[in-house]
Amino acid sequence: MDNIFLLKTGWRSIWRNRRRTLITLSSVAFGLLVSVTFTGSADYAYTNMIDTSATMGFGHVTVAAAGYNRAPSPSLVLSGCDLVLAAAVKSGVRAARLRIVAQAMLAAGGRSSGGEVMGIDPAVETGGFNVFLRDIVRGRMFTPAETRGALVGEVMARRLKLVPGRRLVYTTTDRHGEMVSGVARISGIFRTGVSGVDNGVVVLPLARLRQVLGYGRDEASFAALFLADQRQSRIVRNSLARHFTGIGREILTWRETQADLAGLIAMDRAGNYLMQFLIWLLVAAGIFNTMQMSVMERRRQFGIMQAVGMAPRWIFFLVMAEALWLGVCGLAVGVVVTLPCYLYLRHVGLNLETLIGNDYSAAGVLVDPVLRLRLFPETGLVIVGFLFFIVLAAGVYPGLVAARTRPIAAMRQR
Repeated sequence: MDNIFLLKTGWRSIWRNRRRTLITLSSVAFGLLVSVTFTGSADYAYTNMIDTSATMGFGHVTVAAAGYNRAPSPSLVLSGCDLVLAAAVKSGVRAARLRIVAQAMLAAGGRSSGGEVMGIDPAVETGGFNVFLRDIVRGRMFTPAETRGALVGEVMARRLKLVPGRRLVYTTTDRHGEMVSGVARISGIFRTGVSGVDNGVVVLPLARLRQVLGYGRDEASFAALFLADQRQSRIVRNSLARHFTGIGREILTWRETQADLAGLIAMDRAGNYLMQFLIWLLVAAGIFNTMQMSVMERRRQFGIMQAVGMAPRWIFFLVMAEALWLGVCGLAVGVVVTLPCYLYLRHVGLNLETLIGNDYSAAGVLVDPVLRLRLFPETGLVIVGFLFFIVLAAGVYPGLVAARTRPIAAMRQR
């Protein structure tokens, strides 16, 4: 039997009851709109949190001495940093930065507080890869010539009565476990919005911290690698792992260095998928009900078709052709309805600051209060493909019922 005939007949059949068909198409379009909104908002939020977390120090991929992530210590030193940076560039990273991190006691004017000192290179650091530089609210970033400059968080500055120009003393342990101290002069104050960060991090010049801790010119705590797309972190990690295999280094993605954030995202993603599954289930039930009612109303028609020689399998294919048209038309309507909403939320967004505030954080990362969408192409294809599969699957059982219709019994129905 001609496939074109089946498609034409299926097209005419779905419009026998226009109201029911329009309701079915609306349910498919609604399912697409909800799936795109849920998935797009989650993809944007997750990507934004991961990128923000990366700029707080560790990057999307981290290269460090073996065991550093499990038990960070100044005694675990990453050597051969120039080779690491060169290999990172060959792996296609967007940027690579060296970091020195150590726990320290911070004091100023008789007041003290525990925290963390982080050494960065002011000659190469930019706000795009360092949240502390991006969020300076008072003062400025120290220059490469200011070897004793420092940036402190707003909460710590308030506790220790620090202002730009004032001195700060930091005491920590060097690579040999010996107590060492250094003096810095405050250049600027940053505010990330995360209380624990603003109260516990001091940013210092990398060269000065190397000198205090006894590190060599080619040594650091770790190298932070930044990617244009965080989804490529495992690919970059595997590439670097093959390059540095067996030489006392560990290459980790943000999932290992930011385990709390990774766990939060995994839990939220599971809840998101569960919610979408329930919505898809309702859409499938509505389509199944439509197809089943259509088949029951046309049992006499199917009986006559079989009586004049149409094989049962072609009746099944006819019902599936109707499901095919419902899927195609439903997705077309869904794209028309969803596209304007997606474009608006992608480029403008919905400000939820009045509901969650502008300093809401999760897993130590500030959450953007503006609801925006970002849908990856492969994710969009999965959503469309899955909804189309649901529509076709909903037509299988009604199609089998129609194919098993007995001609004589069906033609006796009025």
